Amino acid sequence: MNAFEDMRLFAQVMESGSFTAAAEQLGLSKQYVSRRLMLLEERLGVRLLNRSTRRLDVTPLGQDYYESAVRLLAEVVQVEQGISGQNSQPRGTIRLSAPLSFAVVHLGSLLPAFLQRYPDVTVEVDLSDRSVDLISEGYDLVLRIGILEDSTLIARRLAAIPRVYCCSPAYLASRGRPLHPQDLQQHDCLPYGHSRQVNWRFRDPAKGQGKPVTLAVSGRIRANNGDLLRDAAIAGLGIAYLPVFIVGTALKDGRLVSVLDEYATEPLTLSAVYPQHRQSSRPVQALVEFLREALNPVG
Repeated sequence: MNAFEDMRLFAQVMESGSFTAAAEQLGLSKQYVSRRLMLLEERLGVRLLNRSTRRLDVTPLGQDYYESAVRLLAEVVQVEQGISGQNSQPRGTIRLSAPLSFAVVHLGSLLPAFLQRYPDVTVEVDLSDRSVDLISEGYDLVLRIGILEDSTLIARRLAAIPRVYCCSPAYLASRGRPLHPQDLQQHDCLPYGHSRQVNWRFRDPAKGQGKPVTLAVSGRIRANNGDLLRDAAIAGLGIAYLPVFIVGTALKDGRLVSVLDEYATEPLTLSAVYPQHRQSSRPVQALVEFLREALNPVG
């Protein structure tokens, strides 16, 4: 029995989340995939997966086997690409997920330039502000903004994304300028997200690089889309805390003005995140490097 084929089968089951999905993607029967993995477990003498009617859970040993398998499979792909000459010209399809507002501002111009440079690469793009499950949903690459959760995924920093507190001149004229974060308790804010409580972070200028302080904020609108919150701020409904790539134009033309600049925290990080078995993928690595060069810094 081919050990590398077993590794590929197991990796596909892990990344698909079920025998059925893995079998469909591989063009095999569910029974065949299940049987092969049972024989694999017998040969190794360990249980890799806990099976139930509702879900498929990986055991600690199964997780170790998966991580080792994807590294080995990636090395095999790298060797094959080197022999065939594919490493000199990336080709293939990249399934990419990216935040909606960021993609509209930046990827609309960058992806055509990337595809012109690499004519044998195709990109399928899904725009969403939700945190997609990269493995189970079958993405090759995900762009994420902010703090990343610990995982077996690989993350590469692409750029820093500054944020700014801002509101309309009309709002300042009617409500006054906040001089300290605590003043926001007397203001309408425009929180991002759907949590019952949203906290904004502020740097204390007196403490330099000390730990930022947090403050719960509220207002008449909260949303999980920065463009909507920017427009609400322009309309005078409150103070927003948004990335510069969303509000930069409105700041330049005067529809928005910044406040509390001295309390702004460190920029967010834009990261490219991908599975371990994609670390030797020439199309993925080409896109990551292209974006890193083009987006640093993000404005």
